[in-house]
Amino acid sequence: MISPTQTNAIDFDAAKLKRLGFGVRQNQNPSEPPIDLDQLTQQLSLQLQTSLEAEKILGIFFQGVQRLLSIKSLTYDHRDSDLRLQLGSRGSHRVHYSLSNDGEHLGTLLFQLDEKLNEQELETMESLLACLLFPMRNALLYRAATQSALRDPLTGTGNRIAMDQTLLREIEVARRHTQPLSLLMLDIDHFKKVNDTYGHSTGDEVLRSIARTIKSQLRNIDRVFRYGGEEFLVLLSNTDREAAGMIGERLRQSAHELAYPLLDHNLELTISLGCSTLLPTESADSLLRRADNALYVAKREGRNRLAMAS
Repeated sequence: MISPTQTNAIDFDAAKLKRLGFGVRQNQNPSEPPIDLDQLTQQLSLQLQTSLEAEKILGIFFQGVQRLLSIKSLTYDHRDSDLRLQLGSRGSHRVHYSLSNDGEHLGTLLFQLDEKLNEQELETMESLLACLLFPMRNALLYRAATQSALRDPLTGTGNRIAMDQTLLREIEVARRHTQPLSLLMLDIDHFKKVNDTYGHSTGDEVLRSIARTIKSQLRNIDRVFRYGGEEFLVLLSNTDREAAGMIGERLRQSAHELAYPLLDHNLELTISLGCSTLLPTESADSLLRRADNALYVAKREGRNRLAMAS
């Protein structure tokens, strides 16, 4: 049974966090030398400034906190930047923090542990969180700038540059860990008629709605990219052919049921999809080409369907 969550909202402008000295405590990792709060604060203040990557910063912070507190896992969530990261394993107790600076939300942190933190340990945690504030703020700014360069401005999905980079990286990861990797290439059926009949503003709203629907049906580890005018590509990490087919059918059904309340006319649109799964030694170009060929088959056979690459 999970006990009630300890919730702590921290505004670092208003909070006056104490820097208290505590006696030496045995580390969870016996290979690490004993350390106290002052030493750890100094180390983290330096280490957290060595990167602008949010994932790396959170990893350094998590390892540091574990040297003083028996924390089993850390989950970070910042919806505005589409960033969610979980490190470690679950525990039976939870402590939740909301971080902000000058009214700017900097994300939420959920810690899980086996035993509830006492008041002194909570003060220790809050002192360590003070070290995280400015490195995370800088990392989020850097992430926002990077995402802007790699994001399609209309739909908020990744652009072709982001797709090329991510696909190569995911193929490398899949091969290194011997995991499956699948692609879904989808196209909005008869989209040209929407633009011709209702205008490009309606077409833009349709593209945004389809993109939102796709995202809502996927996991956090999956990625969506705008591949062309009305084409999208979905990259499914650690997903085999059968699972990818099930996801594709779910996307097809969701798009078919989609309503457009902002428009003053009724639209009923469908999508066609092609699916390919990475083969041994296959290149990124070949994986894309097989998904595109499968999409062509789906359209040739009547649209509003999913075709699997051979």
